Formats: sequence, C-alpha cells, structure tokens
Amino acid sequence: MPANPFEDPDERYLVLRNPRGQRSLWPARLPAPTGWLVEFPADSRARARAHVERVWPDVRPRTPSATASETAETLPVLFERSAAEHRELPAVESESTASTYGELAGRVNRLARRLIAAGLGPGDLVGISVPRGTDQVVAALAVTTAGAGYVPLDPGYPTALLRHMATDSGLRTLLHTGPPPVDVTGPHTLDLASPDPVSRPAGPVADEERRRPLRAEDTAYVIYTSGSTGTPKGVVIPHAGMAALAAAQRHWIAPGPGDRVLQWASFNFDAGFWDLTLALLSGATLVLTDDRAVLPGEELRRTLIDRRITHAVLPPVALTATDPEGVLPGGVVLSTGDSCTPALVARWAPGRRMFNGYGPTEMTVGVTMAGPVRPGEPVSIGVPWPGNEVRVLDVDLRSCQPGEEGELYLVGEGEALGYLNRPALTAERFVADPYGAPGSRMYRSGDLGYVDKDGALYFTGRADRQVKLRGFRVELGEVETALESCDGVRLGAVVVIGEVDSARLAAFVVPGADPADDFGEELRRRLAERLPAHMVPARVEVVASLPMTSNGKIDRRALERRFAGSAAPPSPPAAESGGPSAAPAPGGPARAFDRSDPVAALCELAARVLQVPTVAPDDDFFDRGGHSVLAVRLAKAVRDDWGVDLSVRTIFERPTMAELGGLLTAD
Repeated sequence: MPANPFEDPDERYLVLRNPRGQRSLWPARLPAPTGWLVEFPADSRARARAHVERVWPDVRPRTPSATASETAETLPVLFERSAAEHRELPAVESESTASTYGELAGRVNRLARRLIAAGLGPGDLVGISVPRGTDQVVAALAVTTAGAGYVPLDPGYPTALLRHMATDSGLRTLLHTGPPPVDVTGPHTLDLASPDPVSRPAGPVADEERRRPLRAEDTAYVIYTSGSTGTPKGVVIPHAGMAALAAAQRHWIAPGPGDRVLQWASFNFDAGFWDLTLALLSGATLVLTDDRAVLPGEELRRTLIDRRITHAVLPPVALTATDPEGVLPGGVVLSTGDSCTPALVARWAPGRRMFNGYGPTEMTVGVTMAGPVRPGEPVSIGVPWPGNEVRVLDVDLRSCQPGEEGELYLVGEGEALGYLNRPALTAERFVADPYGAPGSRMYRSGDLGYVDKDGALYFTGRADRQVKLRGFRVELGEVETALESCDGVRLGAVVVIGEVDSARLAAFVVPGADPADDFGEELRRRLAERLPAHMVPARVEVVASLPMTSNGKIDRRALERRFAGSAAPPSPPAAESGGPSAAPAPGGPARAFDRSDPVAALCELAARVLQVPTVAPDDDFFDRGGHSVLAVRLAKAVRDDWGVDLSVRTIFERPTMAELGGLLTAD
C-alpha cells in the first residue's frame, strides 16, 4: 500500500479549522472538506505543526459550547438510572465484601460532593491511584459525578512515569489509599481510607450542585497510551460516547441482573472501563479480584469458575494461555485488544457466546463488534456500533472497494477530543472528514483492513510502528527513545519477536564507548525505572553496528532474524506439539523430577522458556524478561515434565529458581 499522505515528509499541508475551532492538518493536494476553513496556507509539515502548537494549547473546552446538548446522557446520568432501577441488587463484589447498587451509589454521591466542596468540577482532572477493588470503582464514578475527569495512575507503574502523567495532566487532586504513590508538587491528595469529617447526602447529585452543568463534551477520563515520539500521550475521552457504548453493549451482549462480569483489565486501560460499564449500566454484578487472581492460565481459570463469572472480556494472549474447560458455561466471552485467530474461536466459542471487538482508546473503548463468532468461519472485526462508522480509505482518502486494503478511519459519537497538551498530534490524527457532515472529523487509526462484499470489516495489520504486545498497545519509537536517552547509548533499535503469547520486545544498542560486560542488563534496569513492565525489552544485546537497508534505514527484519538466532538456546529433541499454551521447547518426554538438584533443572527449564542461554539460581525470572504469560508456560512445563504443580502466583511471589526449587522439594 502506498505511504499515507499524513506520514509523507515531502507532503505540503494546510491547517484547517472547523466551526467549533478544532484544527486538522490536511494534505494541500486534496480539496478541503465542506465546512472547514483554511487557517494556514500550504507549507511544510513542521511549520504547519508549529502553527497549531501556537494557536491551540489544549483540547479541553474552556467554555461551554453553544452546540452542547443540555440533555445528553453522561456517565453519571446513565449510572444514576441503573442504580435507581436495580437498587437492591448486588453491584460490586470483592473477595471479602459486596455492595448493592443503592449502597454503591450512596458512596459515589457522598465522595462526589466532597470533591465538589473542594472546588472540583467540569474542566478539572483528578488522579486515581487506588488498587483493584471497590474503592477504585467508587473513585472513578465519583470523579465523573462531580463533573471532573479522572486520570488512572496504576500504583505499580514506575515513579518516573507516574510523575510524568500527573504533571502532564495538571492534576488538581490525587485520590489514593495508603501513602501517595508519587511525590508531585501541586495536586491536593485525598486518602480515601480517611473518614470524611462532614456528613454528606447520599442522594443523586444535581447539576445545580456542580460548578456548572455537566455536558457531553466534558472530559470523562484521560488514559495515557504509548507515544511514538518517546512521550506517553493522554487520550481525552468525553461523555459524548457513553450512551452509544451502553447501547452497543445492550445490542450485542445484553447483560442484565444475575450476570456476573469480571473486572479483568486495569483501569489504566480502556478495557477496564468497558468491564465497569458492562456491569454497572445494566444491573449486572461487577466481580473484583486482586491482580494475581486474573493471571492468564490456571489462576484465571480458577477465578472464572470459583467466582461464577458469566461475562469476561479477555485479550487473545489470556485466551491462549487459559483452558476453557468448565469456564463461562452458557456465558459470554469477548476477545479484544489484539487479533483473534480461528484457533481461539475453535477453542472458546463452543458452549458460550463469543464476540470479537475492535477499537482504539481514541474511540471510547471500541468501534466495531463481530459475533457471536463460530468455529470454521472467517474471523472479522464485525460491523460498527450504533452511532459509529468505519471508512476504509486509500492514499488519496478515496473509499476502497470491497476486498481492497486501505487505512481505517473511524467516526462516531465516541471520538476522543484529542491528545492532552499535544495539539499538533491531535491535528494530525483527528482529521477533517470529507464524507461526513460539514466540519466533522475522523480519527486516523493507523490500522489497515478491508470490508468484504457483505459489509464485514477485517483487520490486516498496522501502517506504522505501533504494535500490540500481549494486549498492550506499544509504540516502538517510545521504547527506542527511552533507550537512546540512557548514558552510553549511541544508537538503539527495538523489534518484536515471537507470536501472540510468546511475543516480547528485543533491543539492540550500539554503545558510545567500550561498555561493561553487564551493560545490556544495566540498560534493562534503567528502562524499568521509567517504563511500564510490558514496555521493557526482554533482552538488550550490545552490538558494534546495526544492519541497514539499501536506503539507509535500520533493517528491522534482519534484527528480528538475528535476535531469534542469538537468543534461543540449543534446541532440544523434537517433541509433539503441545498446543498453543505449550511451553516453548521444554523438550522431550515427561521425566522424573530430580529431587537431588531441582534448582539446576529449573534453571535449565526457565532458560528455555525465556529463550536465553542460561538462568542462574538467584536470577529473578521477571528481571530476565519474564512476564505473566511466560510464568504460565514455566508452570505448565514443570507440571508436564515432572508432574509437579507450581502455581503462577507462586512464581510471582518467589521469582528465583533457588526459591522455587526449595518449595518443590519441601515435604
């Protein structure tokens, strides 16, 4: 496919402005869509971006828009209606407590009034750094009920990343439990575990109590995603798409009282918001767990069974690693976050309704749905939700014919306002819509796909360097920028190797001087201090130079082949395939557990799982590049080879082979 005009460095751009003041970069060779005015004449991309940076400092509306609907169904309105209808039914359930809709709404409204009394309202952002549990749900709903938008700050993220997110979003208040997760000057901190000194009403919060009425264009939440330039970007999601989201959930999945929805995803990802709304806007019960209880594999399977889950949203990597036997009988499973394969459909669709969802964070969780999907049929991403459209366009932004691949441009009520404090990037990604109403925008997804003759959409890949890694969205450019900012690195490149559940990042660096022997591992430690765990390369290899293509660019395909050859330990004897969740080359038939030297045996097996030459007894499995899915593989390999049960939770709690070996030999 030809290069996208928005990515061509030689393209000349206009800056267009619609009647609402939103700006887009637009190829000068194409006619301006109806309703957009030319604000800046044709010029280079750099000068067009610089103009936008000067005149448009933020995406959040500073004054109420005259076109905003006074009656739009915001998240607080939708939740209030659900709580009133299902007041006595269970709303949230943790391992130790449960709350009815009436009790949950009371907690939400009292905290919302506490935030309003502190001066918070529409236009403000509030950080939430609370572990999984009822407090996290209450905090998110209370912030939006007060009229502000919430910014999830996962307590497990590196301090440097949390500090960037808090500073970049300009938080006025940070909600937390226990010690504040990050020392940031500016925001007021509020410990949710501390009692409110004032007794506040538990009834619904009226618009009159807020600083001003809450409108559809006000921010509901900001989620930070990986950024191609090295800086995470905050996606600003308004309330406008909430009603369409709820309508899509009713249309395809139809949850209701008696259903039990697993809160699988972290609130730092929009899939966590889907879980919340799927349950709490329908009268179902949101089932809460700790992080370890939803680890892919046997931990997740036991949770799904023991907590009697009927509805679960899981990425393909979790589905691949988890046995579906006895799980979600007659229930619903939704695959999202990465490509769903026919093999996954064959395993998971029988005995339950299975759906395949698609959509980036920039479209309020999603934009299309397919299903129920059935074994033996092509796996599409379906058709758009109510209120959404997907345009498949070629390099000249013309509609592609059925079967012809193009880039997916997304339109709808759930479209984000843009990227917080990144006006030029917003103008590049949210562009003028030549096919919509005058002045409307469409989101340039960077995804490639086509529509078939029956109208079903198919995803075929990416047009840029963004990847999905175990369900996480990762811009390789951000990892490379972080790598090259480390002292002693002259040049770096990052690639993805492996498939689905074995996929991982691999990095190559050219040092600026003679490096120490452990320079690669030292770089991994530095990256772990500033990037979330899923963005830290499994291995960093120091090289004298990087291979180049004929046009002078880094040859990333050569790196992928080189890393695969250098990282893999010697292959064991051939064995029959163990299916998609088998350990990578544990090798050979099952053998007796050697109790005389279990640590050495575990080190050998861990090296095969991690695909590194050796693992020492005191090496941390996760410091060597392990993650939750590879922990599942290690546990399975121990069970298959030695007939010894080793839980994934145990590997997280005792991550060295010396510790695990001691457990396996204990009487």
